[in-house]
This record gives sequence, structure tokens and C-alpha cells, in this order.
Amino acid sequence: MITVAENVLADLRAHAKECYPKESCGFILIWKGRQRYFKVRNIAENQSQFLMHPEDQVLAEDFGEIVAIVHSHPNESPQPSWADKVGCEQSGLPWLIVNWPTGAIFVFEPSNYEAPLYGRPFAHGILDCYTFVQDYFKRELNITLPNVDRQEQWWLKGSNLYLEGFRDAGFSVLKEGSKLQIHDCFLCQVSSPVPNHAGVFLGNGLVGHHQGGRLSSRDVYGGLLEKATTHLLRHEEFTK
Repeated sequence: MITVAENVLADLRAHAKECYPKESCGFILIWKGRQRYFKVRNIAENQSQFLMHPEDQVLAEDFGEIVAIVHSHPNESPQPSWADKVGCEQSGLPWLIVNWPTGAIFVFEPSNYEAPLYGRPFAHGILDCYTFVQDYFKRELNITLPNVDRQEQWWLKGSNLYLEGFRDAGFSVLKEGSKLQIHDCFLCQVSSPVPNHAGVFLGNGLVGHHQGGRLSSRDVYGGLLEKATTHLLRHEEFTK
């Protein structure tokens, strides 16, 4: 477990106070043989999440060796959320979470954590509808789908990630009238000019998906979900 210098702990607490009630975020670096805290701008639109500014990340990497990732939990326990645990695994680095205003700190490291497919809370870019499909294909079928960088509300900012990327991920559009199979996918257009939601057919009229503001779940495919569907997709592994 990483040991953090007292002056670094003081700096990251001061940053949490400075950003309060928004989450702070930053790195612990090794610079000239000493630990230093490096502030990073949080560009997340949701006040209770953090998204590091990419320019700050590049600057930090140029400045020193990143040895830990830090963020704050304003008015909440410093215990990691599901999204924090997933983010820690993705980074391969120790994470420190500081509560503000108490200043309490929790430290944890990668431990091969995997969020369960169902019941996971929504956190855009970490635990969202694309992550659900990605994790489903990896765990159920051992098929690896590509990672995709995505801004919050990308569908309202000129992006069209699903339609631009489904072929690169190995999917093709089913012809109208095709009989659905287990592991087929659907794209939906929800309060958006482009498709911005996806899920997987599980059989017996059920789908698995993860909508914003909800826990990931199994649901009956029909009603508003079926009405909002724009495309039905099948992975190349099932078209051979």
C-alpha cells in the first residue's frame, strides 16, 4: 500500500477544500525524488463526479511519474463507489479518496475488481450503457469490444459514436424482419438527435441494459424501449 507524505496529504486536503462542493481531482507524482501533489481541473458536468482535464493529465505526465490518483467525496464517505473501483482497475494505480469537510482519507489499490453486470449505478464513461454491452460480451462470450472515449452527453455535442463505431466493434445491422437471437444488440434514440443508448437481447423477451439515472437491469423488451429502437445489430461471431 502506498505511503503518502504528510505535506502531500495537506496539499490534497487543501485542494478538496478549494473545490468544495465540487469534487477535486489530481495526481501524486514523484518529482526530483520526492512526492508532490499535482492539481487537475475537474471538467465533469455532474458535481458529484470527476473527469480530469486531458491537457492537465499530459502536463502531469511531463512533470513527473504518476504514482497515485486522488479525488474528493464532498459530504460523503471516502469509501470507493463501484465506479471508483472500476476506475482504479483501469488505471492500474493506487487511488486516494478524501472526504471534505472532515479530511478523512481512504486508500485502495487495484484488486481485480469487476462490477456485477446487474444493479450497478450509472457513471458516464465508467459504468454506462456502452460499458454494460462491453462487459457482457467479455464475460459471457469472451469477445473484447474496443474502448471508446466519450464526453458527457456526446450525443448533444455533434458526436454520433454508436453509428460511427458499431462496424469497427464487429457489428452489422440486421435486415428488417430478421429473427432476433440471444446476444443481438439494439440501439435507441432517447431525447437525442442520434442513437445514444444500447443494450443486449437475453432471450425470452428480455434485454439487459443500463440507462442513465438507473441501475443496470434486465427488462422486458417492449413499450417505450422498443419504440425508441433505431437499429438491431449482430456481432460478426454470430454471422459466420
